[in-house]
Formats: sequence, structure tokens, C-alpha cells
Amino acid sequence: MPTHGTVLIVDDDSYVCATMEALLKNEGHKLLFASDGMEGQAKAVEERPDVILLDGMMPELDGYEVCRRLKADPVTASIPVLLV
Repeated sequence: MPTHGTVLIVDDDSYVCATMEALLKNEGHKLLFASDGMEGQAKAVEERPDVILLDGMMPELDGYEVCRRLKADPVTASIPVLLV
């Protein structure tokens, strides 16, 4: 099955990650995971995924702040972010 793009899933809830994985992997997407905002921001810069699914409510660095930082960085500003 051809890959349809890379999706970075940033969520601290393992059940949510497993659910998204089940849905997206069957559609042929390459999946990357991060369990908190700092890791998610770092992976976005390093991996440059095609889209980011970002949990809005995480401890320490929430998804809204991660999104602000990603959009302020020229390296990641053009990556679509969906807040979950």
C-alpha cells in the first residue's frame, strides 16, 4: 500500500493515540508519535510531517502553545495543524 503522507500525532493519552493509529495506518499514512508538547515540537522540526494532529490539553506545554510556536517558526509554519 502506498504511503499517503506523514502524520505526527501529539497526544498524552495512549488510548487516543491508539485510536488515531488504527484509523490512519489502514489508510496508508506513515505515523509519528509524541507524548507531550515539547517532544511534539521537536519532532515537527526534525521530521517535517505533512500534517500534525495536536492535543489541545496537555500538561506543561499545551497544544495551543505548541501550535503558536510551530506557526512562528519558518521551518514548520506551513505544516497544517489540526487541534484535537
